[in-house]
Amino acid sequence: MNKSTKIWLNYVVGGAISLFLLWCIYLQVKKQLAGIDSTAWQQTGPGIYLLMCIALMFINTSLEGHRWHRLARSVEPMSYSRAFSSYLAGVAFAVITPNRIGEYPGRILYLGRQHTFRYINVSILGVLAQLWGIYLFGLGALIYYNIAFPAPLAKVALCLCMAANVLAAIFYFRFESWLPLLEKVKWLRKFAIYGKLVHRIDKSEQIRILTISLVRFAIFTAQYLILLKWMNVNISPVAGFGMAALFFWVIAVIPSIALTELGVRGSVSIFLFQHFSTNTVGILAATAGIWILNLIVPAIIGSILIARMRLLRLE
Repeated sequence: MNKSTKIWLNYVVGGAISLFLLWCIYLQVKKQLAGIDSTAWQQTGPGIYLLMCIALMFINTSLEGHRWHRLARSVEPMSYSRAFSSYLAGVAFAVITPNRIGEYPGRILYLGRQHTFRYINVSILGVLAQLWGIYLFGLGALIYYNIAFPAPLAKVALCLCMAANVLAAIFYFRFESWLPLLEKVKWLRKFAIYGKLVHRIDKSEQIRILTISLVRFAIFTAQYLILLKWMNVNISPVAGFGMAALFFWVIAVIPSIALTELGVRGSVSIFLFQHFSTNTVGILAATAGIWILNLIVPAIIGSILIARMRLLRLE
């Protein structure tokens, strides 16, 4: 296959994937928003709240781009713009996969096939940092929930979350201690490379990656609280922070496909926030808003960028 043919195939395949993802996003957003009373958008608070959430969206996406850039450049030299573009492309793939598992493969696919396995290795570190950040906030939220609304199921969830935090810490900082066990199992041997790679990334860098994950989670929570305020759902800052953090933790552990998870998110949000407000329409609208800002908008941009993706190497 000559070079010019590969160039045309790259444009055709990349454009087809881009259009497919954009069409899927359009259909799902239309379907999901149809289930929300349109009058909710006519009874909002001051517009400054929405502007604050949009500003936080840009900060949040920039932070994730920075986090991925730090991880990706440990594989090969890379500009921030290229890393940021691959992150947005990954979000586009995430919307059609359960629990957004397609996000990191989408990032790697955008970057090309070279160094694929090394990108997979650093992606694991990024996933662990993200999950641990969610579990740390979730732990605090579950402690609050058990104090405010004690129940047997809430105690079980708290115990499981504590165990998950311990495991996350071990896997994140001490993965090299598992290497001898992995190397004894033939089909797990290839994953031992991840531990060796993490060993080359010093602890201070791992802490920076984790810190960025924690800051992003705090931004998610702040956005949600501001959107609730914008939709006239009144809740105290402490209770709001606890419920919002718990909301994101529950969403992280419930299997779902990002395109259809708005229904799941709506059910979870009503269950949690009904303790403080009867404004279910406002709760659902705020949940839709956080979904659109942090997932759908980046996914649309990423879908457009995928048109430039090169699946075939020209060399």
